[in-house]
Amino acid sequence: MRARPALVLIHSPLVGALTWQPVARALRARGHATIVPSLAKAFGDAGPHYPRLAAAVAKEIDRHQDGGPIVLVAHSGAGALMPAVASATTAEVVGTIFADALLPHPGRNWFDTVPQDLREHLRGLTRDGRLPPWNEWFPAGTIEQLLPDPQMRGRFCDELPRLPLTYFEEPAPDHPSPAPFGSAYLQLSDGYQDEALQAEREGWRITRRSAHHLAMLTEPEDISRALEELTPS
Repeated sequence: MRARPALVLIHSPLVGALTWQPVARALRARGHATIVPSLAKAFGDAGPHYPRLAAAVAKEIDRHQDGGPIVLVAHSGAGALMPAVASATTAEVVGTIFADALLPHPGRNWFDTVPQDLREHLRGLTRDGRLPPWNEWFPAGTIEQLLPDPQMRGRFCDELPRLPLTYFEEPAPDHPSPAPFGSAYLQLSDGYQDEALQAEREGWRITRRSAHHLAMLTEPEDISRALEELTPS
């Protein structure tokens, strides 16, 4: 009988591992093993960045899982890392879940996935080759609306890195899609409707929540249940 897979909760490179911690606790309380890798130390000034990020996640998986089955769960920009992570780890990838996440886009860079006005806005914010922290990309009050609790918001913002512009300009590497028959999409916000619709057209399992992009921090019980439902048995 196959062992129950561990859920590997991968945060976006734009934020920190705290993003998944409340959901990880809720999943563990429901009997699921979880791994929450941190990408905080995986960036250097020069690329290539994708191999370094994938290696950091794979190292954490292999340290805990020793070749056993896993489900990769990516939030936001981490979706682009999924194929590289699956290729780098020795664990058996039995499923992938994209939670309000970009879909893999080999050969295209992060800037290719966003509207031109956002590209121009971010390039205008760049200083000394680095972008400001993610919370400074938006109008005042945006993060406060998503994370009204000041303590939670403070901890979240303290983890936000200033990433090198070269990461956003680096094409995603071409790796085989992980677990193509075990893929699922969890849509949390309207901003990821296009990705959810594309996943639906490709025959993935889809779950939608009327929430927001950082709902893992504010609604961890509901998000943990949704991930449990999407996890291959």
